[in-house]
Amino acid sequence: MSNVSLDRRDFVALTTAAGLGAAFVEAEAAQMKVTEKDVSIKTRDGQCDAAFIYPSAGKHAAVIIWADIFGLRPAFRDMAKRLAAEGYAVLVPNPFYRTQKAPLPFGPANFDFSSNADRAKLPPLTTPLNAAGAAESDAQAFVAWLDQQPQVDTKKKVGTQGYCMGGPLVFKTAAAVPNRVGAVGSFHGGGLTSPGPESPYLLMPQMKAQLLIAIAKNDDEKEPDSKTKLRAAADMAHLKADIEVYNGQHGWCVPDFTGGPSPIYDKAEAERAWAKLLALYKTALA
Repeated sequence: MSNVSLDRRDFVALTTAAGLGAAFVEAEAAQMKVTEKDVSIKTRDGQCDAAFIYPSAGKHAAVIIWADIFGLRPAFRDMAKRLAAEGYAVLVPNPFYRTQKAPLPFGPANFDFSSNADRAKLPPLTTPLNAAGAAESDAQAFVAWLDQQPQVDTKKKVGTQGYCMGGPLVFKTAAAVPNRVGAVGSFHGGGLTSPGPESPYLLMPQMKAQLLIAIAKNDDEKEPDSKTKLRAAADMAHLKADIEVYNGQHGWCVPDFTGGPSPIYDKAEAERAWAKLLALYKTALA
């Protein structure tokens, strides 16, 4: 992992205030035919543009995917398609809808975390999302919208998975709608045990979900006590939690982090994390 990648991880953790931060590999043959729609969801703060991807027939458990700092883009649409092919109705919201519609004009291929000019583009996106109650109100709106869709089986629990800054967002989602969210997956989530009373891991007592927390190797090296805090909090809240350090660098699950001299995407480790996610959803969303 290059120093630039470490800067990226650190900067995302900082710009996501109290700790806002896929397992995806190339799509295999779909088990189900899927339908993809661009939708708009009314929230407390406006209209959120999103992708809604679901099996073309039947009702299914719903899943919300929270993207990383580069937001809703083809990599996450592809991830949602793969998940929908497994039998889930998947919503991928644009987390930055308060500032601009997706996709962003920059992404992993043309963004330099060592550049002050590039880093300055992020706070206008993350600051509104970090406002008190913003992510929680979004989560409530998304779950309510999903429950109104004919493709969603409301008898089944909702799953939510997040990447980098999306890790804390899945914690907020599970705490904001505890009676609906049954499974949480955080993949190289940033700032999960950040200091202060707003730290995401302190939300565990408000959750009723099973947890899959996949930690990047270099994140663990920097904060080796984070996994211990997460385990203690999950045990205290009586939540079933699979907490593991993976042999991947921060961002290893996202398939478009493949450029540069040291690509971050790790196909083997991403696939292993994806398999664990599917196993979690199979048991926790039934």
